[in-house]
Amino acid sequence: MSHYQNMYFLLCPLWLLRTVLQKSFGCSFTEMETSLVSALLFCVLAYIYKSTGKTNNNDVFTSNLKASYDYIVVGAGSSGSVVASRLSEEPGNDVILLEAGGSDEDHPDIFTPSAVSKLLHTDVDWEYYTLPQKHSCLAQKKQRSYWPRGRVMGGTGSLNWMAYVRGNRHDYDRWAAEGCDGWSYKDVLPYFVKSEDIQIAEFKNSKYHGKGGHQPVSRPTSTSMQKVYLDAGKDLGFDIIDCNGENQIGFCWHQATIKNGERWSSYRSFVKPHLDRTNLHVVRNILTTKVIIKDKKAIGVECIRNGKKVKVFAKKEVILSAGAVNSPQILMLSGIGPRKHLQELGIPVVTDLPVGENLQDHITIHLVYSVNVSGVLTFNDLTSTWTAKQYEYFRTGPLSTTSLEAMAFVYKDFDKKKDSGDNSDIQLMTYSIHGITPSMREVNDFNYREDVTDTIFTGTDDTRTIILAPTLMHPKSTGTIRLKSSDPFDYPVIDPHYLEHPDDVKTLIAGIRFAEQLVGTKTFQSIGADVNFRSPYHKLCSQHDFRSDAFWECYVRHYGLTVSHQTTTCRMGSKDDPTAVVDPQLRVKGISGLRVADASVMRNVPAGNTNAPAIMVGEKAADMIRNG
Repeated sequence: MSHYQNMYFLLCPLWLLRTVLQKSFGCSFTEMETSLVSALLFCVLAYIYKSTGKTNNNDVFTSNLKASYDYIVVGAGSSGSVVASRLSEEPGNDVILLEAGGSDEDHPDIFTPSAVSKLLHTDVDWEYYTLPQKHSCLAQKKQRSYWPRGRVMGGTGSLNWMAYVRGNRHDYDRWAAEGCDGWSYKDVLPYFVKSEDIQIAEFKNSKYHGKGGHQPVSRPTSTSMQKVYLDAGKDLGFDIIDCNGENQIGFCWHQATIKNGERWSSYRSFVKPHLDRTNLHVVRNILTTKVIIKDKKAIGVECIRNGKKVKVFAKKEVILSAGAVNSPQILMLSGIGPRKHLQELGIPVVTDLPVGENLQDHITIHLVYSVNVSGVLTFNDLTSTWTAKQYEYFRTGPLSTTSLEAMAFVYKDFDKKKDSGDNSDIQLMTYSIHGITPSMREVNDFNYREDVTDTIFTGTDDTRTIILAPTLMHPKSTGTIRLKSSDPFDYPVIDPHYLEHPDDVKTLIAGIRFAEQLVGTKTFQSIGADVNFRSPYHKLCSQHDFRSDAFWECYVRHYGLTVSHQTTTCRMGSKDDPTAVVDPQLRVKGISGLRVADASVMRNVPAGNTNAPAIMVGEKAADMIRNG
């Protein structure tokens, strides 16, 4: 039922009640009194409707484990939810989905798009931290990057910013060229289309989008600033495009996994509607600690549930979909990984593979610019009573989306305004949110040192600002994930080696120069943007000439942030590729009955946000499993 239908459904009894009072009891109402009574009754009925309409799936989770299932899927995140749902479409398949976290319905903030910051550092967040970085994260506590990762139904898809970006077509063609047969763009596009239920009218007849799939994709609008970013892109000679369409180079509206003002993770989209399937068993709060392997065959998993060790066996396959951190951790705990590392920890080596190598991630830089328009979101916009009620009753307003509004994909030379046959180098994300007031400290959690936040968040509400965020798409610096010990409760050791390769810094500086060009356009000048605006962020690099390459290198190394797009730690490749952990069918090399299906198998991190590619991996994995 749409919001307009809801309003009609609720307003009818209000006017009926008013008529009864007037006719039966002679009550008369002024126009203002009528409005006040109607508003009050509307709020009451809306609250009742909302409360009674809430679906609670907590009572349908599996409580008793059977000894064995056909398929065991570990991780109810963006990929695992898809795999489990698709495999259970065949009644003959007995599927169990194991999730270390709890129900998403225990945390209502998960469904509120703008409430991302409220989920961080809670029990739905694994809350990982990297090792201290030598060349980056200089402004962060102990020079460590904070990695929020979802420990809840939906995985990180229940904590992310809901951007739906598939990546550049050339990313996937490159995968195929490097030995990942069946993963070219023409091979993966049908899986993107299959999963999608496009909510954007102008794309409903596009061959690049799907209708009727499980995953809703919409185009939310936060403020009137969205058009400003696109017009500025046109000033620079770029086209306004569909970033998930034929070509990626240009500016585009934000597309998001949001429907009717609520977050839709792949768990909510693919699994929740089918929890009544008798062959789909979903278990929450169960930590998978290792894969049971016998004679080079995966036969089940060991888990911790309610403080006890349990074993679940697979008649056909075990599929790890625990993500770019946890899938390699589970493999190494199972004896699958770098021989020397496992031997140092006393873990018997089953198969020597480069598990945990080739870690790739996207780094972004936040640039703050002042504007003289009132459309930018403030802390009061996000926290006012009116905003809360607007969202509670209508699922509209600032809480119904995030401040991310538009984005661009460009080459680092900026001269090529069209797709030239190469991957894009830079993604520019735009945020219409006032980012430097003391109150905004509650919204932005970047693990900055206290002295840094005291420096940054010093602005006043009469200084309206926006954030432009150039992001490095294809880092040359790669990292590792290693075990701290053989204890599964010990967090793994994460070292992304951010910005160790000098080309990564050069590309990010190019991204900053692109943002400067954007701010210098006629459109940005019309809203009072100033490329020489000195934000509080700049103080840490004041020893350098403002806006020089040296200044921006200092800035990049201090303020570089993860976009939480970690990939490639169980890298896919050909059979004889020494960097590969899984083959193009996602089977772990040297072990039968075991696959990995999540962002960790990606050959290289794609150009864009990684949630949509992770859903695609789940779709393709399910088909490969069903086809044998």
